Amino acid sequence: MDRSETLDSIREINLSYIMLAQRMLREDKAIGMFRLGLSSELADLLAGLSLAQSVKLASSDQLLCFFRFNDHAMLSALTQTAKNTDVAATHTAILLASQPAEQFA
Repeated sequence: MDRSETLDSIREINLSYIMLAQRMLREDKAIGMFRLGLSSELADLLAGLSLAQSVKLASSDQLLCFFRFNDHAMLSALTQTAKNTDVAATHTAILLASQPAEQFA
């Protein structure tokens, strides 16, 4: 994959992320904020973007979304075969809830 294809892929991911985030926040702001790891201020800003603003933001050559599992122990725990699959989703939610919401820098 060449550099141009990589940048096109990043832009496509960015636009998909923005559209998904906006839909989640409009459907249920509190749950969307939790699942996306966003502060209320950032959620309001993202949900209120116009189509033109969303496209402009998505055209960045930097990924807008981030990998929330930045802790080795957390990622390892979530990727292990669970003996009790009934609690796996709850365990994931608890681990993610321990992370702070993203704020403006």
